[in-house]
Amino acid sequence: MEYLKNLWRYYFGTKQKYIIVPFQPDVINGTRQGVLAVQGIDFCIETNGENHHTSKFNLMTRNVDRCLVVRRGQAFKLDILMNRPYDATRDAISFIFYVGDVEKRGPSDDTSAAVALLEKGSETLGSWSAVYEGQVDSHLMVVVTPAVDCIVAAWKIDVDTKLVTGESLSYTHPQPVYILFNPWCLNDSVYMPGPNHREEYVQEDGGLMYRGVYNRIKPSPWNYAQYEKDILDCALYLVREVGKVKGRARGDPIRTVRALSAAVNVQDDNGVLFGNWGSELSDYNGGTHPLKWVGSLSILQKFYEKKKPVKYAQCWVYAGVLTTICRALGIPCRPVTGYDAAHDSQGSLTIDIIKDEEGNTLEEFTRDSVWNYHVWNEVWMERPDLGPEYSGWQAIDSTPQETSENIYRLGPASLRARVLWKYSGEIQPLKLMARDTTSIGQYISTKAVGTMEREDITDTYKYPERTWEERETMEKALRKSESIFARYYLNDAFNDVLFDFELRDDIKIGQDFSVVLHIHNRSMVTPHQVKGVLRVDTVTYTGKTGDGVKRKEFEFNLSPEAKEVVTLMVTFDDYFKKLVDQASFNIACLATIVDKQFDYFAQDDFRVRNPDIKIEIDGKPISHQEMNVTVKVENPLPIPLKNGKFYIQGPGLDQQLKIELNENVAPGEFATAQFKLTPPWGGRHQISAKFTSKEIRDIDGFKTFIVAAPAELNGVTSA
Repeated sequence: MEYLKNLWRYYFGTKQKYIIVPFQPDVINGTRQGVLAVQGIDFCIETNGENHHTSKFNLMTRNVDRCLVVRRGQAFKLDILMNRPYDATRDAISFIFYVGDVEKRGPSDDTSAAVALLEKGSETLGSWSAVYEGQVDSHLMVVVTPAVDCIVAAWKIDVDTKLVTGESLSYTHPQPVYILFNPWCLNDSVYMPGPNHREEYVQEDGGLMYRGVYNRIKPSPWNYAQYEKDILDCALYLVREVGKVKGRARGDPIRTVRALSAAVNVQDDNGVLFGNWGSELSDYNGGTHPLKWVGSLSILQKFYEKKKPVKYAQCWVYAGVLTTICRALGIPCRPVTGYDAAHDSQGSLTIDIIKDEEGNTLEEFTRDSVWNYHVWNEVWMERPDLGPEYSGWQAIDSTPQETSENIYRLGPASLRARVLWKYSGEIQPLKLMARDTTSIGQYISTKAVGTMEREDITDTYKYPERTWEERETMEKALRKSESIFARYYLNDAFNDVLFDFELRDDIKIGQDFSVVLHIHNRSMVTPHQVKGVLRVDTVTYTGKTGDGVKRKEFEFNLSPEAKEVVTLMVTFDDYFKKLVDQASFNIACLATIVDKQFDYFAQDDFRVRNPDIKIEIDGKPISHQEMNVTVKVENPLPIPLKNGKFYIQGPGLDQQLKIELNENVAPGEFATAQFKLTPPWGGRHQISAKFTSKEIRDIDGFKTFIVAAPAELNGVTSA
């Protein structure tokens, strides 16, 4: 407390010791009165919560030891109960705010403590202030405004009172005041214009992320749960203890999110989540498969309780957890998905994939990869370090991919090209087979504001494909590259023969499907001899090829302008036991134009569709009233589902709900479960659900709905 003693001396001009003194009587109008003493503080939870958009935080709604959660740069009210009415002519009151976990230094360079003298008048712009608002009997109403750039943390409050005759008392309130970033405040560096945008990117506690493949985009629900028990405390712990953000930097959103992008993964700082991209279920023993997570709630609660990393995560799990942490702290944040996301490990500005004569990827020579999708985050803030033109959405990525001096942070790679090479032996040169300059970084997606629809934001990351600006940017970069791959990229390609895949658009898992390859000789004068192989392989979302499912060889002569069709039928029995990850396939054709000695490679991604979980609510939801919910999903497979489990997160559930089925689910039948929940407040809510079994996983569903206040009767809407 030595620092606070110095503050007291500084503001009150006394050399007395900073102690709580006994009651000192004084005589006024024949009545003996002493030092003004604080009996307690009412945080005005309802008023402040509504004004600061923080009323949903568990810290504000729990039954005991309620804390106040407010936002910096904005006034909040305190109702202070005194032992007698306040008299400005004889009483001095000082409010001392300090961050309890910060070691105190001198008042000249410290931002972890502040003193505000009670004054009558308006608040002081930019600095801490405490303004007299009025009093009723012994209740003193005070309006406190934190500095707009103060540390985001749990602040403690001391109220010091003093008589003009010198006697003093000090009161320490047992509960802290949590002060967050403020996107509603024009002077805060995270200010976001537009109420709908603030509601979507700060207040919404549920939403969607996008997975799948570019031609079958899969919306996946995620429960951010930033208001729930322990989440805000965990977010502050990550900034302070894991991210090692100290002092003034804890009020800087740039420094904060930079630290959080590393603190969410375990690689260099014992953060929240272990990453695991294993292809076998046994690879995930001792933890939770990433596909089983429904949201951030159980992850962050488990981490905060044990202070040990949670197993396991992949990119969308990292992005979901980081969204939760940023929104809890008051930083606008959204998850973003890019399809055909490139990972260039050689600095060639191209993604170089090497195949053998059968079309197999040679893992020992191929270090680059193209992920079916990758999920990262964007945060909204000013960038005074770069200039005002760089303010707005900033990309951050907490998925560990490359290490640079033990710091695991990465941005999206959206302006890359994919090049395919043929390997014919150690003494033979690599042969350029194909180049694809348009597929990398497709359909960059995020949830749209106010709806459960997808918004495409690709143009915010790259010039439109095939435009002059996009090609000039790419080729300038390639010519500056010293990579041999980049030089080969600029060579011409053979385009007489066109290969094109035809895939059925909507194939449910459990069904057979066919792959059709159309081959067209576009030359009007030259025939060509073509031979090759059409193949279907399972593939992880990170682009790693699994077991071969089926293949078909072909050979024929193509007359000028002739067309041929190659059809490969794939049955459920062909693919089911070989499925990995998220039921994705890579369809590929490696062909040779014999008369030209030209090798050609064409490929596409394909995904069978899992069924969706249906969620039904009985009656009209009303806050603080229990309601019945039913979840069900159809078995699409021609075999029974065993060991079925539902995982549920939603309003009023303090922890993730797990429901195990007692019976197998026959083909065509429904797995069904029921549960109860009690919404804690009115407004829009979301229930998110997952289903897994021994035979199938990555099945999810969601329902958004409106909860009425007890006096209202709003209808249910779903998405």
